[in-house]
Amino acid sequence: METILKTALEKGLSGVGLTEDEALEFAGLPDSSIYESLSVTEKVRRHHKGVEVNLCAIVNAKSGLCKEDCSFCSQSVKYSTGAAEYPMSGASEILGAATEAARTGAREFSIVASGTRIEKEKDISALSEAIRGMRGMELESCASLGMLTRDTLKKLKESGLESYHHNLETGRSFFPKICTTHEYEEDVTVVRAAKELGFHVCSGGIFGLGEGWDVRIELLSTLRELEVDSIPINFLNPRPGTPLEGASYLAPIECLKIIALARLMLPARDIIICGGRQVNLRDLQPLIFAAGANGMMIGNYLTTPGRAPEEDLRMLSDLGLRPRGYK
Repeated sequence: METILKTALEKGLSGVGLTEDEALEFAGLPDSSIYESLSVTEKVRRHHKGVEVNLCAIVNAKSGLCKEDCSFCSQSVKYSTGAAEYPMSGASEILGAATEAARTGAREFSIVASGTRIEKEKDISALSEAIRGMRGMELESCASLGMLTRDTLKKLKESGLESYHHNLETGRSFFPKICTTHEYEEDVTVVRAAKELGFHVCSGGIFGLGEGWDVRIELLSTLRELEVDSIPINFLNPRPGTPLEGASYLAPIECLKIIALARLMLPARDIIICGGRQVNLRDLQPLIFAAGANGMMIGNYLTTPGRAPEEDLRMLSDLGLRPRGYK
């Protein structure tokens, strides 16, 4: 144990990160070693990120009726889940949500829409108007709009969009067990295009789908190869009506270990904890930062409620951390 933790500290501080074989060795450490691991990841996080925490918020601007069959998602038309269904919100509604996000302390605001991709001209126009309207706010604009074409990505960038979010969800080898309606490489292509166009790219996945540590390492290796800027980590919150409705929550220590693995494989990147935080980590939520996270989503998620932002801000203050300011 001491050898791999020493290697993790050295490679983490240098910015190189663990190799896949080293990551497997780290993943094989017993749960009882978690606090020794956290002493390493805390040093690595502080070295690269200091005491500032990125806070992001989202608006579910278009919900439901998605033709994809992702087995964890309540917005798929393939499943009967009772999730809300509505078309793209107007610019004024999106801007209202952005204003509220800024008020609660968020630094980044993401416009999220269900479906394979947004392609209707009226929807793109509404999005462009909302993005232009955010220019005067102290918020970084982000969007998660599916597998957009390069031309649409360009239009949104010209409107002022700064970040693009597109999760790979899981490792390539496990993906066919989670989604059969499109190929993994289609998602990779979107991430590559966003990087090439100069976006700050946010791409990660969801853990607790039944994948093993080898798959988790495979995902993180792909994200490293793609040189994504920010890695959102979600933990499954099983939704009634989906194929994974009977899945169990991950143990809190396993969640911390996943965060630690991400920090040690991608030591200088932003690690953002998003959906499923409360129900999986429970009372261990404050330890996400010692595990290596330097960001979290505040407010509500796509189809499930989050914690009151005031509680998260108080948690940061109690930990001696502070929200990162705009720019």
